Amino acid sequence: MSRSQRLLDLMQLLRRHRYPVTGAGLAAELGISLRTLYRDIATLQEQGAHIDGAPGLGYVLQPGFMLPPLMFSEDEVEALVLGSRWVAQRGDRRLGAAARDALAKIAAVLPPDLRDTLDASALLVGPGQPTVAEDGGLALIRQAIRSEHKLEIRYRDVGGAESVRTIWPFALGYFDRARVVVAWCELRQTFRHFRADRMIALADSGQRYPRRRQTLLKTWRETEGISTQ
Repeated sequence: MSRSQRLLDLMQLLRRHRYPVTGAGLAAELGISLRTLYRDIATLQEQGAHIDGAPGLGYVLQPGFMLPPLMFSEDEVEALVLGSRWVAQRGDRRLGAAARDALAKIAAVLPPDLRDTLDASALLVGPGQPTVAEDGGLALIRQAIRSEHKLEIRYRDVGGAESVRTIWPFALGYFDRARVVVAWCELRQTFRHFRADRMIALADSGQRYPRRRQTLLKTWRETEGISTQ
C-alpha cells in the first residue's frame, strides 16, 4: 500500500469514529505499527487536519477538514453516482433536484480521469413503483425532522379510519411503494410508523419535541432490534 493511500485510509477511519479511538486500535485496523501511525497522524496534522489527542489518550478528527477531490477512489465515485441516481429517480422533486445538483458539483471538481468514471458509470437504478405522497408534504416532514419539531397530522389508516395526532418525527424511510415516517406518537405514547401518503393534512407545530432526534432514533433501533452496523 502506498503512503498516500494509507493516509487516506487513516482519514476515513478517523471519520467513522465520533469519539476518541486509541492509537493501538487505529494501527491494528490499518495493519501498521504504532510508530508508523504516529508519523502519519503528524503528517495529517501538518497538512491541516484537526486531529486532537495524544499517545495513550486516543485520537479524534474534528469536523471541517476537506479531502482533496482526487482522493476519491473509483468505487467511491460509483457509489456516489448510484446513490444520487436512486434519489433523483425515487425521491420527491426537491430531493431529486438536490441529488442532481450535488452530483454536478462533485463532477465539477473531479480530476479528468475520475470525471470520466462518473460520466461513464454503468450502475443503473431499475424502475420502481411510483409513490403518491405529495412533494410538499415530504419536504415539510424532512424539515421537521431536521428542526426536531412536532408535527400535527390528520391520518387515515389502512382501514379508512381517520385520527388527529401529534407526532415527533425523527426518521423517514424510503421504500419502493411508500415513504414511511418513524415517529413518537403522543396519542399512543409509543413509537409508530406512518405512511406519508396517508397523511391527509400535516402542519409543523413550531414546537421542539423534548428529546433529541439521535436519542429517539437510538431508542427506536433498540426497541425494534435494528442493528446500527
